[in-house]
Amino acid sequence: MNKDETAIVLIEFQNDFTTEGGIFHDAVKTVMDETNMLANTVALVEEARSKGIQVIHIPISFAENYSELTNTPYGILKGIVDNDAFKKTTWGVEIIDVLAPKNGEVVIEGKRGLCGFHSTNLDFILRSKGIKNIAIGGFLTNCCVESTMRTAYENGYNVITLNDCCAGLSLEEHNNAIEKDFPMFSQPMSSVEFMNVVNGKDALVLEGKGYE
Repeated sequence: MNKDETAIVLIEFQNDFTTEGGIFHDAVKTVMDETNMLANTVALVEEARSKGIQVIHIPISFAENYSELTNTPYGILKGIVDNDAFKKTTWGVEIIDVLAPKNGEVVIEGKRGLCGFHSTNLDFILRSKGIKNIAIGGFLTNCCVESTMRTAYENGYNVITLNDCCAGLSLEEHNNAIEKDFPMFSQPMSSVEFMNVVNGKDALVLEGKGYE
């Protein structure tokens, strides 16, 4: 896997999820602790930066009155509105300090829903940078991570899901996504396994063929 054609995509590592006092932190804390996802992601990003691998951040944010959404939201987006989460001017919408974007990293703007591609220019940026391989981690395992993974797969990218860099609202939902859904649209692996592939220590096999 050519590191110059590879990007790490970090979805919603924002205080409302990641940090004590964040609106949804208590909801995801159990899975975060179980998978050690924050420490794993920090270690991965530090190594990726040292290797010159592109890091892309995809936060979600809304206006104070959620004017980007329908007047009658339902499902996960209703939960965001009902809890006043991810408002643009708040501390909760900020990317956690330990993963704050560095110079040269891309912060994707415009994410207002579940998929990191929909309503953003993510696909344009990836293609303009010659990215063919994307490794995805973030929140929620079975929601925004899975939605982004599915679109990336259908858009023709080689997709890796970082199973120790994700968290959901429960271990049951998290594990089900990783075990049942992720293998259909990606190659699930740990952050260490991913870096071993990038560093040439292991081969990545897609459809029976090794990609170097």
